[in-house]
Amino acid sequence: MFRFRPTTLATSRTLQRYGNRSNNLQPSASTSWRGFQGEHLSLARNYSVTTVRPKEEDSDSNSGGDGNNSNNNSNNKTEPQVILPSRVSFGEDVPRLPHTYALPLVSKPLFPGLITSVTLTDEATIEAFENLTENNNGQPAFISTFLRKNLTTGVTEGGVHLPTPEVIHDKNDIYSVGTFAQIQRIQRGSASDNASSSSSSSTANGKSASSATGSTTTTASTINGNSSSSNTDHSAETATMILLAHRRVDLVDIDEMGPPIDVQVKHWSRLEHTGNDQAIRALSNEIISTIREVAQVNALFRESLQFFPMRVQGDNPFKLADFAASISASGSPEDLQAVLEEKDPEMRLHKALVLLNKEREVSKLQKEISEKVEEKLSEAQRKYFLTEMLKSIKKELGVERDDKEALIEKYKKQLAEYPEVPKEAMATIQEELDKFATLEKNSPEYNVTRSYLDWLVSMPWGVVKDENFDITKARQQLDRDHYGLEDVKDTILQFIAIGKLVGSVQGKILCLSGPPGTGKTSIARSIAASLGRDFYRFSVGGLSDVSEIKGHRRTYIGAMPGKIIQCLKATKSTNPVVLIDEIDKLGSGFRGDPASALLEVLDPSQNFSFRDHFLDVPVDISKVLFICTANELERIPGPLLDRLEVIKLSGYDLPEKVAIAEQYLVPKSMKESGLMVEKTKPATENETTDDSSEATKDTEATSSSEETSVDEEDDFGTTPLEKFKHADGVPSTLEITTNALKSLARWYAREAGVRNLAKYIDKITRKLALQVVAESEEAELTKKSTRKSDTWVIDEENLSDYVGKPVFTTDRLYEDGALPNGIVMGLAYTSMGGSALYVETQGIKRGLDSDGKQRGGGTLKVTGQLGDVMKESTQIAYTVARAKLSELEPENDFFDKTDIHMHVPEGATPKDGPSAGITMVTSMLSLALGKPIQSDLAMTGEISLTGKVLAVGGIKEKIMGARRSGIKTVVLPSAFQRDFDEKPEDL
Repeated sequence: MFRFRPTTLATSRTLQRYGNRSNNLQPSASTSWRGFQGEHLSLARNYSVTTVRPKEEDSDSNSGGDGNNSNNNSNNKTEPQVILPSRVSFGEDVPRLPHTYALPLVSKPLFPGLITSVTLTDEATIEAFENLTENNNGQPAFISTFLRKNLTTGVTEGGVHLPTPEVIHDKNDIYSVGTFAQIQRIQRGSASDNASSSSSSSTANGKSASSATGSTTTTASTINGNSSSSNTDHSAETATMILLAHRRVDLVDIDEMGPPIDVQVKHWSRLEHTGNDQAIRALSNEIISTIREVAQVNALFRESLQFFPMRVQGDNPFKLADFAASISASGSPEDLQAVLEEKDPEMRLHKALVLLNKEREVSKLQKEISEKVEEKLSEAQRKYFLTEMLKSIKKELGVERDDKEALIEKYKKQLAEYPEVPKEAMATIQEELDKFATLEKNSPEYNVTRSYLDWLVSMPWGVVKDENFDITKARQQLDRDHYGLEDVKDTILQFIAIGKLVGSVQGKILCLSGPPGTGKTSIARSIAASLGRDFYRFSVGGLSDVSEIKGHRRTYIGAMPGKIIQCLKATKSTNPVVLIDEIDKLGSGFRGDPASALLEVLDPSQNFSFRDHFLDVPVDISKVLFICTANELERIPGPLLDRLEVIKLSGYDLPEKVAIAEQYLVPKSMKESGLMVEKTKPATENETTDDSSEATKDTEATSSSEETSVDEEDDFGTTPLEKFKHADGVPSTLEITTNALKSLARWYAREAGVRNLAKYIDKITRKLALQVVAESEEAELTKKSTRKSDTWVIDEENLSDYVGKPVFTTDRLYEDGALPNGIVMGLAYTSMGGSALYVETQGIKRGLDSDGKQRGGGTLKVTGQLGDVMKESTQIAYTVARAKLSELEPENDFFDKTDIHMHVPEGATPKDGPSAGITMVTSMLSLALGKPIQSDLAMTGEISLTGKVLAVGGIKEKIMGARRSGIKTVVLPSAFQRDFDEKPEDL
C-alpha cells in the first residue's frame, strides 16, 4: 500500500482512487486527460508528478544507514513513481450532464459541498451504480439526489422503516429540486456491517465527522485505496455509497421509473451576489454569530465543525446558507428542502437562520438538562469519594474497620454475652457468619444473610431475668391494681410459691374468660409487674395468617419472624409474660389456621423446642408465661382449649362496681382531667443540709428544696384514692359521692364490666373541668354546661345534669308484689355477663262450635326470636307441664281447651339455650293452676322430658345478674349445691 498526503479540499478519497490506478497515468511533468461518461466530455485538468516511496522500502531505509545513502542500496532497485492529480473537478467545474441516475433520499437533502454516505437496499439500484463506476474508464461517476416528498423520514405511520427507500412509483414522490453528486465509492456489506459502521460522515480531507453535523444518513467505514467494488460479495443485501455533492439541479422528467431511476435534469447556473445588500450582510453576520453561540453551548456541535468538509467565507451568502442548513440537526426535512430550493440569497439566509435558532434553543435545553443531571451525579460522586476516603483513612489509623468486619465482630461480641447458646443454633450462626464473610456488599444475598444474622444474634439465648418470689409483695401489687378477681390472684400466688420451692420457674398457660370490661387485659399487666417479668402483648382477633405466629420463610421478600420470636427479641429474656388477646376471635383462611399453629406454642410438652419458619432453629419458650383472654370459650377450638387453664371472670355486682369506681376509676379520671394530682410528702429530717461534705450539701439541698413523689410500694395511703389531692385552683369540696356512683352503676351502666361506668365518670370529670376553668375565667357557658347547683359535690340529685337521664328506669319489668299468672323470671348468660329475663304465657280459650264441640285447644305458639335449642325446650316444657298438671289436678282440662302462647320479651335480642326449661314449665303451670309466682324470685335449669332438672352453665354470672336486678331468691338445679356452697358470702 502507498501512503498519500491529501493536497486539496475534498480529494483524499479521490487520491487513493487514483493512487491505485497509477498505471493509467503517464509519468510526465504535465499531463492532460479527457474522461467520458456516456457521450459527454469532462473538463481537462493538469496534474503534477508526485513521487511516493513504498512503505516497505521507506521502513528499510529508515532503519539502516544514514539519509544520504538511503537511495543506494545493494540491489540498486529503481523506485516506482506514481503520478497523482494535484487538482480535481469540484463545484461548478464538474460536467453538466442532462441525463443521470436519480437516488431518492430520506431525512434530509444533500447540500452542495457536503460528503455523505447513503445506505442502499435495492439490489437493482446497487448493481446499476456499481456498473456506472466500474465501466467509466476510471473517470468520476455522477448521479442526482432528490429528497422523498412522502414518507420523508423513511418511516411509515405504523413505525416501520421503508425496506427500499430508493424506489419510488410516481414522479410526485420526490421533490423537484435536488443535488448533482459524484460517487466517491460503493462498498457492499451486510445490514449489520452497515449499521455498525454508520456513525460518522467521511470528509473531503480524510477526517471523520459526526453524524450530528447533519449527514443525510449514516457513515461508511474508512475508505482505502486497495478496496475495489469488483471484489465485493454480490450476495450482500445492502451497500454503502459515498457521495460528494456539487450543485443544485431541477428535475425535468423521469425517463424510466426503474429501479434505478433514470431522469432528465437541468443544472442551476452559478448564482452571483454583489455583496452590497445590507440586509444580507446583517443576516450573514447573525448566522455566523449564532453558529459560534451554538458551538459554545453544544460541545458535540463544536467538535463537528472542526471536521466538517465545508470551509465557507462569510462574504458568500449562498454557501453560508448551505453550510448553516447542513449543520442544523434540529431542522425538519421540509425546512431543509426549502433552503435547498431557495434562489434568493436573503430568503435563503433567513430560512437557514431560523434553523440555526432552533438548533440553539435545543442546545440550550440539552445543556440545561445535562447540567442538572451532572450536578446531581457530581454531588453523589463527591459524597461517595469522600466517604470512601474517610473509610480508608480510618482503616489505616485503626479507628474503624470495614463494615462487614465490624458487623462480624459485633455478632461475635453479642454471642459471647449470652449464658448458653444451643448447639444447633450456634452451628447455624457460625455457618451464616462464614457465608457472610465471603459475600460482597452489593450482592443480593448480602442483606438477606445480614437480616437473618441480626435475628439469630438478637435472640436472648439462655437469658432468664430475675423474678419476684415474695408472695406478700406480689399480693400488694395485685390488690393495688385490681379489686376482687380472687381466683386470678390466687393462681398467680400459687405460681410464685411453686417457683420459690422448686428454685426454677417454668411457664404456664392461663386463659382469662369473661365479659368485656372485667379487667382481663389489665390484670395480665399487673401479673407481669407482680412477678417482676417483662410484659408483651399482641392481639390475634381476626388473625388469619399462620405466618404471624410462626413467621415467614426466608425465601419471601420482606420475610420476618412471627410474634413469638419478636416478643423474645423485644423483651430480651426467655421468661416474659406474653398476653395473647382475643384468642376466641381467631380467623382462618387460605393462609392457614392460626388456631392450629398456636397448638405448638401453647403446649408445654412441645414449646421447649419451638421452631419458627424464619429462624429455622429450635427456640425454648417453655419458661414464658402465656395469658390468653376470651369472651366466649365456646368459640375456641377444642384442642386449643384443652391446653389452657381457664379462669373465669364473672363480672362485678353493684357493691364491687362502686368500690372499683371509688378506688380506681374516679382518681384516674380526676387525674387525667387535671382536677387531682398525686400527693407528695416532704423530705425527712435525714435529708437536711450537712456541712461535713460538699457532695452531701448538694444532695441534701436538692432533696430539701424538691418534693419526692410517693412510691407505689409505699404504705403512705391505703387506697389509690387517698394518694391524690385536689389540684391548685380546684375547689376542695369537689367530689363524686358514693350514692352518685351507685346510681351510675344501677341506672346507667348495668353491664358485667366497668367500661361503661368509666365512660360516665369521664363524662362527669370533663364537665367539671370545664366548669372550674370557666368560673375562674368568668367565661360564659351554654345552658347545658353551666353548673346548676351551688355545690361542687356530685350526688344523686344533680347526677342527671352531668350524664343525662337514666338509661334504665326500673330494676324489673314487674315491680313488687305477685306477678300475673303465667309470668316467671328466668336467668340467662351472655357474653356481657348474666342477666334476668321473663317468660310470659297466655291462654286463649276457644268456644264451642255449632255441634257443641271445642273449637281449639292443645296447641302451643312461641315468639321472642328463640333459637332452635330454646324452641325444643318449649316443646319439652309443654309436655312436662301437661304431665305435671294431670298429676296435680287430674280433672283440670286447661291445656285441652286452651291454646297456649308463650313469649320471651325483648324480641329484638336473639335467645337460645336449654337453661330456661324449668322457667317455662313453671310459667305454664302457673297459668293452668291460676297461682302467681312472687316477683323477687328467679330460676334457671334445663328440664328433661321426664321432669328431671339438669345442670347448666354460667351459674355465678346468672346469680350476679339476679343480684343486679334486685332478686332475693334464686332456684338452681340441685347439682350445683357444692358450687353454691363455695360462692362468696356476698352472693
